[in-house]
Amino acid sequence: MLSFWERESLSKYDYVIIGGGIVGCSTAYHLKKKKPKAEIAIIERGVFPSGASSKNAGFACFGSLTELVDDRKGLSDDEQLTLVEKRWKGLLALRNILGEKNIGFEDNGGFEVIRKAELPALEYLDHYNQLLRSIFKKNVYSLKPNFINEFGFNKSDIETIVSNPFEGQIDTGKMMKSWWSLCSEMSIKIITGCELKGFEEKNDYVNLNCQSGNQSVQLQANKIAICTNAFAHKWFNQEDINPGRGMVLVTDPIEKLKFKGVFHYDEGYFYFRNVGNRVLIGGGRNLDKSTEDTVEFGINPKIKLAILHDLKELILPNQDFSIDMEWSGIMAFGAIKSPIIKKISDKIAIGVRLGGMGVAIGTQVGKELHELLADG
Repeated sequence: MLSFWERESLSKYDYVIIGGGIVGCSTAYHLKKKKPKAEIAIIERGVFPSGASSKNAGFACFGSLTELVDDRKGLSDDEQLTLVEKRWKGLLALRNILGEKNIGFEDNGGFEVIRKAELPALEYLDHYNQLLRSIFKKNVYSLKPNFINEFGFNKSDIETIVSNPFEGQIDTGKMMKSWWSLCSEMSIKIITGCELKGFEEKNDYVNLNCQSGNQSVQLQANKIAICTNAFAHKWFNQEDINPGRGMVLVTDPIEKLKFKGVFHYDEGYFYFRNVGNRVLIGGGRNLDKSTEDTVEFGINPKIKLAILHDLKELILPNQDFSIDMEWSGIMAFGAIKSPIIKKISDKIAIGVRLGGMGVAIGTQVGKELHELLADG
């Protein structure tokens, strides 16, 4: 139940952004830059972002070699080039807007572990170096077999390592803290613990029916943006938005950890990195896709077993370790890897389906989405 004062002064906005993750914050930020006098609110159902923005592995990446090779099945070279460029521009924008120090950015490089099954992908290494030269002006991928011993990996299971000097890593928590701080500094209202239950478009505005604890709250906005990634499917089931859960775990500190950087293997489905002297590892959704196509958080025992096996046998052979934490995040995928950025009506737009690349493209998606809302 709202008071008269709350209804008149606290519940009406020019723009309401649904979703307090990377895309939602970027959309609000760019709207406020373009329209400084606009009243803007971000509503987020959780205490923290509910999808993957504060639950991802913190990879500042744009695509491993085997992932790009696999994408050839559905994308032309021009389409792949466009997608990589969007990811790269998104990473640069994230670093520029928030500041590298504020997001814990580390320029340790990206790597791909190549086992026997992935060897055929190396035939495309020169092809992708040539293709991506228009963006990076130099070769992106190079072979570094000596890194197997240097990083302490199991050399009997690994054929070589592909190195990429343009990738890096961030602190996901610091990134979201910086986004929320920046939005607050710009007088963008952030309302957490506020879940959108439904919305209705009127002639001059959009009514939003929300739930905050046991209280029903109605907000009003001239225009709204839906930035809830996989969770947007409930409102737009005609769109190709499919959820994908990803699990992550992190070890306790490991004495004399030998590697730094971000690593992929198995066409990007598995990934690991250092966090200081800890190892963070996750992925494996491809082992049980039917179970992992869900918006429910949780840990899949089958995938966890595979991750722990690889951690012990592939990454940290003959080395003791213990697990500190495990968690999961919810991503969104579709038949194609490009995000959905579109107007649903004159008052409603969506920016969703980030394909597990939220860190890379989230900022850019928000920038493009704000243009749809700000025009007209």
